[in-house]
Amino acid sequence: MERKDKIPERTEYGAQILDREDLSKEPLEQFGVWFSEAVAAGVPEPNAFCLCTADPAVGADGRFLLLKGYDQSGLTFYTNLGSSKAEQLRAEPRASMVFWWQPLRRQIRLMGRIESVSKEEADLYFSTRPRASQLGAWASEQSRPLDSRQSLEARIESFDAKYPDEVPRPDGWGGYRLVPHRVEFWQGRDSRLHDRFVYRRESEQPWEVERLMP
Repeated sequence: MERKDKIPERTEYGAQILDREDLSKEPLEQFGVWFSEAVAAGVPEPNAFCLCTADPAVGADGRFLLLKGYDQSGLTFYTNLGSSKAEQLRAEPRASMVFWWQPLRRQIRLMGRIESVSKEEADLYFSTRPRASQLGAWASEQSRPLDSRQSLEARIESFDAKYPDEVPRPDGWGGYRLVPHRVEFWQGRDSRLHDRFVYRRESEQPWEVERLMP
């Protein structure tokens, strides 16, 4: 039977190149370069990424989140600590992040261990969130069944009344940091002959950089 929804025609990715001499010595420095270029290019939500985790029951699991910070120590994101992703990260504290910036034909894959951010760091970030988002963190028992949208809105109204002024960070809401040991930079090229470079290291050893087949 013929499908009514057709897969889009293939797109050539252009002649932009990535050479070894273009790369920074440290992968998170190179991440910063590409992230800044994505922002300058007007890529919608350049901090959006797919977080991939392991679940003993269902296998690999993925969802999109927003990056909230990065430096040489790793990349940070926040979530409900009772969510399915948080449960998976506690059971298997390793994960991967994938960024896709379509206008630039660029992808970055980062793999590494997961560590919790400090309560002080989580408090600081939570204080910068809009009030509605702060209340949502209290109201939502993320990943749990919900009987109706009205029930959620009623919970938000309840916490809005409970905290008329400053909204404190819930104990069940916090952050994680991915500390990478492998980072791959992918630049799309025509004819699917892409440029790919991977940074790898073990423990505190220097990073090794290698070009990969497309």
